[in-house]
Amino acid sequence: MADKLSPASFVHKPITFGTDGWRGMIAADFTFERVMQVAPRAAIALDRIYGHSTPNRTIIVGYDRRFLSPEFAQVAAQAVQAAGFNVLLSDCFAPTPAFSWAAKQHQALGSIVITASHNPAAYSGLKIKGGFGGSVPPEVTQQVEAMLTEPLPIAEAGTLESFNPWTSYCDALRAKVDVAQLRGAIADGSLVVFADVMHGAAATGLEQILGIAIHELNSEADPMFGGGAPEPLPRYLPDLLAKIKHYQRQGSEQVVGLVFDGDSDRIAAVDGQGNFLSSQVLIPVLIQHLATHRGFTGEIVKTISGSNLIPRVAQLYNLPLHETPIGYKYIADRMLEADVFLGGEESGGIGYGSHIPERDALLSALYVLEAVAQSGKDLSEQYAALQQQTGFTSAYDRIDLPLAGMDVRDRLVQQLRSQPPTNVAGHAVTDILAIDGYKFQLADQSWLLIRFSGTEPVLRLYSEAATMERVHENLAWAKDWASHV
Repeated sequence: MADKLSPASFVHKPITFGTDGWRGMIAADFTFERVMQVAPRAAIALDRIYGHSTPNRTIIVGYDRRFLSPEFAQVAAQAVQAAGFNVLLSDCFAPTPAFSWAAKQHQALGSIVITASHNPAAYSGLKIKGGFGGSVPPEVTQQVEAMLTEPLPIAEAGTLESFNPWTSYCDALRAKVDVAQLRGAIADGSLVVFADVMHGAAATGLEQILGIAIHELNSEADPMFGGGAPEPLPRYLPDLLAKIKHYQRQGSEQVVGLVFDGDSDRIAAVDGQGNFLSSQVLIPVLIQHLATHRGFTGEIVKTISGSNLIPRVAQLYNLPLHETPIGYKYIADRMLEADVFLGGEESGGIGYGSHIPERDALLSALYVLEAVAQSGKDLSEQYAALQQQTGFTSAYDRIDLPLAGMDVRDRLVQQLRSQPPTNVAGHAVTDILAIDGYKFQLADQSWLLIRFSGTEPVLRLYSEAATMERVHENLAWAKDWASHV
């Protein structure tokens, strides 16, 4: 559902960039006028910071399938062209990773993508990607924000051409998997693939790459996203979960469901029995597959909310581990400075050092299909085997807890700083990691992470434990703690 509108809704909020772009409600905050202000300044900031590394003054402009996205992209492209840059404007919607790839492939200064990713329908947004193929650091977005109060320099207009972003992107992804094997398995019926593209930019993607039809759901454009949000969570996937649960098998075929968010940089999956699988499950399975069948080496990067199974699987293959705060930009930063095998976050973003420093759901989907086709085993069967092999079994959940106001948030932060708990739900705290919120490791090998939204009075609670019952005990303890501070 869209946010409730009030007179205050029509007062422009300041243009500020979060961890992955600027987002706002269409017509209230995200307007044509404001896109015309932001886009050329984004191009100038990219030129100032990366211009020395390429003589090519090209900016890629792309967009997703949201309401007015093509029109916003056209306005952005024209504003960037008028600021003196050569623009390659997408002639169709495509995944955000396709535009990150295009920036690298064309040796461009970077790309500007009109997308609000997994946000509800009322929102649009603008992401800035660097020519290296990933999200830009705060240095770039801070320059854009600072320039908003300054007039644009006078420049001779550049050129504006259109291009198809799918062609090179699909070629790049095909080169990374055994397309012939996957196509053959789908053709002979041994692999049955369902994909819920959630009315988003992944639509037609797998069929374009593999060259064979699959069962694609919610392929049509829908500016209301079916009344939900294009986010890979079970509550938005009733059709896919039901279809796989009731699928009539013809034999021993493997059935896989794949889920893509609105701009196709996040992924989830569904096993052959219709059970939802988050990236907490997919990341260990992918590490095993890519290490075993593709010989991938390098560092595994996880955020602090990632499952404790991930380091155990990394250890199985003698792979180093690096832990970051929550947010894919921290993983991408690590990819630019280290030899990274795979980097992943619990919210569905997974990327690979052999590709670009960007989460890419279509590439992850291909690797997931390859893991099933080559092993002949269901995703949950592979996950259970890893749990048995490592001796580590767990359940995971997270909740967002609204607070009465920012003053309550501040009191809770102060309490954690000055008097962090020594016991959670009857279990002693054995370690505290405070690189992003407060992560409490407990004596029974479970953990609880308490984080705060930087802009809203919201408490974010995460937990992993041996059973879902213990997870909910930890989360209930955190809710009770917050209500009594």
